Amino acid sequence: MNSFMPDLWIIVSLLAAVFQTVRFMLQKVLATSTLSAAGATFSRFLYSAPFIALLLIVYMNATGASLPAMDARFWGFGLLGGTTQILATVCVVLLFKERNFAVGITFKKTEVIQTILVGVVLLGDRVSWGGLGAILLGLVGLLLLSGGKEAKGFRLADLRNRATGLGIASGILFAFSAVSYRGASLTLATDDPLLRAGVTLMAVVAMQTLIMTVWLYLRENGEMGRVCRAWRVAVWIGLTSMGGSLCWFIAFTLQNAAYVKALGQAELILSVIASTLFFKEKISKREAIGMTILVGSILLLVLVI
Repeated sequence: MNSFMPDLWIIVSLLAAVFQTVRFMLQKVLATSTLSAAGATFSRFLYSAPFIALLLIVYMNATGASLPAMDARFWGFGLLGGTTQILATVCVVLLFKERNFAVGITFKKTEVIQTILVGVVLLGDRVSWGGLGAILLGLVGLLLLSGGKEAKGFRLADLRNRATGLGIASGILFAFSAVSYRGASLTLATDDPLLRAGVTLMAVVAMQTLIMTVWLYLRENGEMGRVCRAWRVAVWIGLTSMGGSLCWFIAFTLQNAAYVKALGQAELILSVIASTLFFKEKISKREAIGMTILVGSILLLVLVI
């Protein structure tokens, strides 16, 4: 069974990347035409919650499983992960208005190295020197993107633009989110990774929906109505969000969050396809080089794990 686990976490991580790419594509469409960044973020949680609840109920009935006990550590990790994921998603949606889709997703990938640091601090996770080297190589690609299409070489000043700030902020927040979700799932007293993932996901999405409902009611009057009227697109955001989140949560219960997120950089390849074919956006030579280096880091990481 143990020899199968690495294959399983790799498969679900790649599936998560596919779901997440489609979901961000849909959120970009809504955020640039119909909803605010917060509204596009809220649609993800509102429309995924019913599907997650139904899937969890069906699974528990089919397997005869019961809900594991959820202690204060579970809720603490879940609240931290849920809150930081909300903020991270808002940053990414705002980033789509600054740069093209593929570059926006690439900036988000600063989460990989930051996931390592957060994992060390919160959970005591460790990463091999080979794995760390592969992830650092990926960061070289990210630095190439920081200056925009016309930049030459590497300049620290390039890191001070709004797009880079949003990208780095989303990376930090997604790092805390990933490690917190892993921490929450590991507090559950069950050896079933699917049950761990489903229960953690349901609890987190319920908290996120409540938090975003209060925020929109107080700060963005009328936005909840616009989210409801956009249901034809938003319901697909919910479905892809559920699929992606469930796959991430399963992967987090099976493997170090830093490795999961690193392999999830396969999302970058999908974002390039979406950017050029769906959004008709052009990618500069500098951006293409940075993305190529990131792809190389993915392949190297898989080899050293």
